Amino acid sequence: MAQENDNRTRREPGSYWMATNEIPTYPSLQSNESTDIAVIGGGIAGIITAYLLAKEGKEVTLLEAGRLVGGVTGNTTAKISAQHGTIYSTLMKTAGEKEARLYYEANLEGLQCIENLAQELGIDCMFSRRDAFIYANTEAGAKLLEKEADAYWKLGIDGELAVVDAQAELPFDIRQALVMRNQAQFNPVQFLGGLVKELEKMNVKIYENTRAVKLLSKHDPVIQTENLSRLMCNKVIVATHYPFNDSDGLYFARMAVNRSYAIAAKVSGKIPQGMYISVDQPKRSLRSIEQEDGESLLMIGGEGHGSGKQTKDTMEYYKNLEQTGREQFGLEETLYHWSAQDMSTLDKIPYIGTITAGYDHILVATGFDKWGMAHGAIAAKLLTDQVMGRDNKYRGMYKPTRSKMKTVDAVSFLKDNASVAKELVKGKLKMPSKTIDSLSNGQGALVKHQNERAGAYRDKYGQLHLVDATCTHMGCETKWNEAERSWDCPCHGSRFSYTGEVLNGPAVKPLKKLEE
Repeated sequence: MAQENDNRTRREPGSYWMATNEIPTYPSLQSNESTDIAVIGGGIAGIITAYLLAKEGKEVTLLEAGRLVGGVTGNTTAKISAQHGTIYSTLMKTAGEKEARLYYEANLEGLQCIENLAQELGIDCMFSRRDAFIYANTEAGAKLLEKEADAYWKLGIDGELAVVDAQAELPFDIRQALVMRNQAQFNPVQFLGGLVKELEKMNVKIYENTRAVKLLSKHDPVIQTENLSRLMCNKVIVATHYPFNDSDGLYFARMAVNRSYAIAAKVSGKIPQGMYISVDQPKRSLRSIEQEDGESLLMIGGEGHGSGKQTKDTMEYYKNLEQTGREQFGLEETLYHWSAQDMSTLDKIPYIGTITAGYDHILVATGFDKWGMAHGAIAAKLLTDQVMGRDNKYRGMYKPTRSKMKTVDAVSFLKDNASVAKELVKGKLKMPSKTIDSLSNGQGALVKHQNERAGAYRDKYGQLHLVDATCTHMGCETKWNEAERSWDCPCHGSRFSYTGEVLNGPAVKPLKKLEE
């Protein structure tokens, strides 16, 4: 069985949500057009924003660089929760009790927004209310949960220490657990697929495979796309996970980029009905996936690391998740495996609102960390209110131009940017030892080619794909990601396919192809 699972995870990665559901396809933008509101990004934040603005009577055009829902939204764990690790005890210290409570309320409102839309529009998306648990395996972890439980009590959060409830569901011993009641899980592709159909009814123009690469004018926005078509508009909403125009507001210096992994598997053991995440390392995230045939799969997530900063073959991260499944739940077969990329801000609160001072026509939503479902929905509501000129009680908390930088944020800022400088230099010093001839089918690596560094991948048919592995964002050297068959930048998280196409920003230009 171990060999069978290894063969499974050697196949092309793909999430359960994307593999079992279909989203309609749309053309790319091929000519110059105009609209009132341009929404860039076809994930949960962009699609809900487009829907809410169209419902307000606005003329909306939605642009997506690849396929709708094909980015982080389609590769999520799909938990809709206000329980984000032990964030509340942290926020009470760094942001204050008022903002910590607002953060909780905002995420509950985002959750409620998704539930309301699913009910109102009759979208069957496996939405189910579940309790969310953080559990501890160590004494140190248990103390963290007790501290977080105190924050719950002070903030009036619906939850408490619940080790007995958690232990009843988990097949391994735990020291402590903290529950947040009445959270939810769902199928995001089914949900957004239903919402996209509503966009069609509301005459929202949708263009896929249309990458925005530049804003030619920022006060009267003109969006230039990769194929040189242009979209003129009155306002731009950038919901691209990582802003494609990240130099406006120096977003690349204000966010950390992390990658994490997940599997969905058949198991012989009992699958927990609550949603679980560990407070200790290695992180593990657990939830059930109810299939249409009535059988359930277990989703196991974790193994996070800085994007492009993996310390081993990335296939090992999936194998570690499978090992957890075998040891604790009787894993029988891994059916799906996938990964996602998440951005976190300096203070762990997303940036939602005007992108930077003086550019009121450009709005942004980014930095959701690993909690983009509830945050994406509340971002859509907040951005809609801002476009419509309405007040929103969360606006100040999420404001991208907020100037408060606590000592801990400043340390994080300096550490992250020192790491970028280190990677920029380190990547250019060492010449690879491998050559093109040493690559087997299905293998990729940095190689020495014509006395220069190059990125090479030989596909399963033996065809060689050769690229300049220097990231087109700011010049860092990318690293080969064996599990995803991609070139990943350790500086700001840009990712490229083995043929050089952009998979994740902030880069907007592909890697240069080289001749053999």
